[in-house]
This record gives sequence, C-alpha cells and structure tokens, in this order.
Amino acid sequence: MKSISKLGYFDLSMIVVSLVIGMGIFRTPVNVAHDALTPSIFFFAWIFGGLIALCGALTFAEIGSRLPVNGGYFRIFSNCYHPAFAFMLNGTILVSNAASVAGVALIGAEYSSQFIFSGHYSSEQNQTHHLLIAFIEILLFLALNLLGLKTSATTQNILTIFKLTLVIIIISAVFIPNETSKSVFVLPEIFHSSTDYLKSFGLCLIPVSFAYGGYQQTINFGGEINNAAKILPKAIITGILLVIGLYITINFAYYKVIGFENLKSAESIASIMATKIFGDLGSKILTLMLFFSVLAYVNVGLMANPRVICAMSEDGNLPKFFSKHSKKFNVPVTALVTFTIVTIITLLYAGTFDKLLKGIIFIDSIGFIAAASTIFILRKKQGPRIGEIYRIKLFPWIPLLFIAGYAFVTYSIVSDNWKSALAGTFVFLGFLPLYFVFYWWNKRQTN
Repeated sequence: MKSISKLGYFDLSMIVVSLVIGMGIFRTPVNVAHDALTPSIFFFAWIFGGLIALCGALTFAEIGSRLPVNGGYFRIFSNCYHPAFAFMLNGTILVSNAASVAGVALIGAEYSSQFIFSGHYSSEQNQTHHLLIAFIEILLFLALNLLGLKTSATTQNILTIFKLTLVIIIISAVFIPNETSKSVFVLPEIFHSSTDYLKSFGLCLIPVSFAYGGYQQTINFGGEINNAAKILPKAIITGILLVIGLYITINFAYYKVIGFENLKSAESIASIMATKIFGDLGSKILTLMLFFSVLAYVNVGLMANPRVICAMSEDGNLPKFFSKHSKKFNVPVTALVTFTIVTIITLLYAGTFDKLLKGIIFIDSIGFIAAASTIFILRKKQGPRIGEIYRIKLFPWIPLLFIAGYAFVTYSIVSDNWKSALAGTFVFLGFLPLYFVFYWWNKRQTN
C-alpha cells in the first residue's frame, strides 16, 4: 500500500520549479547579454542551460532513488569517495553556498541602495554602499534564524509570495507595446568567427548555470516518492520544462522592453521593467518587492546550510561542537554562526556580484561533476535494483552530457578568469589539511 505522506507527480513538479527559480533571473540576464555576441547566442544559452539542468536533475534523481538518505547531496560523497576527498567536496560546496548567499545579498543591495542612498555617487562609493547593505541583510537574518526554525520558516513563506508576484509582473511586460519593441527585431546580427561564437557561448553559460541551480536538491526526495520509477522522471521533466519556458519568457520580456544592447549594461533591470510598465511609482514598488524577494533567498540559505554543517558534525566529519544547539530555540548555533562568518568573508573578499559569480560556478562545477559521477559508482556497487527505483533510460549518455556541459563551463571560467578558478582551487585544496586536523581532533576526543 502506498503511503499517503509520499510525494506525487504535482508535488514533485512544483518542488523542482521552486528549487530552481531563485534570484538569479533578476540579475544574470545582464551578465548573459554582456557576454553574448548576438541575441541568438543569448537565447540559445538559456535553452541549452535548461537542457543541461534537465540532464542533471534526472541524474540526481536516480542517485536519490539509490541512496534515499537525509541530506543526500552531501552524504553521497561520503558513500562513494574517500573520506578526505568527500570532506574537501562538502567543505568547498558549503563555501560556494555561502558565496551564493553573499552574491544574492548584493543583488538586493544593488536595488535597495537607490532608496537608501539618493544622489550621484562614484562606483567606489556605490560598491561600499552595496557591501554595507548586504552586510546588514546577512546579520539581520542571522538574528532571525537564531530565534528558531518556526520563525524563519514563517518569514520564508511571506517573502516567497513577493518573489512569485514579482515574476508574474515582469512577464506581463511582454504584452505591453513600447517604443523599444518596435525596433528591436530589425537589428541585424554581426557575424563573427566560430571561435568567437564558441567563446561567447561558454561565457554565457556561466551566469545561466547560476540561474538554473537548485535542481540538485531533488536528490533529497529519492526515497519519498510514490511509484518513483514512473513519477520521478515525469515530474522532473515537467518541472524543468516549466522553468525553461518561464526563463525564456522573462528574458524575452527583458529583450523586448529594454533592448538587447541596453540590456548588456543595464542596472536594476526589474526597476527598468517596472518603470516602462507602471511609471516611477510602479518602479519603486517593484524594486521594494524584489528586495524582499532577495531576503527570501538569504533567509533560506541561512536556514539550510548550517544544518548541513551540523549533520557533518554528527557524522564525525567535524568536531562535535559544530552540532551544538541552543536550549531555548533548538537552533544549531555554532554551525549557523560559522556559516554566517564564511558568508561575510566571501562578501568582503569579492565585493561585487560579478566577481563572486565565476568563483561560485567554478566551485559548483567541481561539485556537480563529482556528484554526477557517483551514479557510475552506485550502479557498480548496487547492481540491478528492484522495487520503486528510477533508472535513467538513456544511460550513460544523460549523465555524460551533464558532466561534459559543466566541464565546458569550467573550461570557460579558466580561460576567461583564471584567478577565480585559482581561488576556487585553493579553497578546495585548503580543506585537505583541515580534514586531517579535524580527524586528529575527533580521534583525540574519543580516546
């Protein structure tokens, strides 16, 4: 008999959509347009990025079916790799997640600073303002999360409403005629060499990958689905196709209302859209809504990631004090404060969203490739499985396409900005000595 508490087709489809749609879509189109030589590359990057996301989601779905454990995305490394390598991967991913929280906080700062700091300032002054606002955002939600999961979860539900409303408003712009839309389609595309096209496409995939992130968390639901072999692929395909359609529509709205060339250097694109549609008052209202939407991501980042640190401590990968909880609110205090400190360090180190972006995706690419590769290890270890387990039909081509896609993204980052790649490599390698330090510490505590 099927458990009524398990997820069905519609439930999982909506989970996939919710996991993917974050704040990147309100900022990364500027980065994509900046690196796109032509509008065709701009839109093709969003389509191709969605297909790679689909391959990744299907790959992680089978991994989740084969390894249905809580916190599956970080525990798959422990199950499939040497403890030291698994620790390096998990630690690096946590740093990447902290950088993502810092980056999204900066997106919110870019929008809210126009309300808080009126007047004309230099780029250096604006960057200082953005850092200050982002710093306050992070500290605010540190305090909020210290009050307990119920408080932060309630806040999250309220803030999510702002995000969904904002997406609907921006999409509506595509149906409103304006002067830009009358001429945007007659602009001829300038032809370049095949090498230039390929390089442009690779650079576009970097911010696109950031916007499509989140589907990897489907791995956490592998054991909680009714008739997983049938429902899982159907729901994932539906969810990712909905996201692709939504992203293409939103970017078409940006393209139509703002114009491709203007989009390359636009600031506060959501505010521009609102001004075109509703005027100055609408722009201010929409900008305020977007700021609250950003806060939703910052809040959920501070909710989820400290619990991964806590789980690593409970598994013996970190010292026991990282799993310490407050008595009054049952909050993982040490883990929460630690993750917040790492977030602030990455914020101050990078300073801007653009500088954070390539470092985040480089680290994520390492994690994605390593995570997707575990499907080959699990299939070899477990062999044929019976029961409600999902198996990729086009194996091994789907996981190989996903791995190849992120290998290409990694190459694009290295060739364009080797310093970001080098910084990510140092972070990854830096967790190796930490592993032995914590291993020695735990061994000493148990003796």
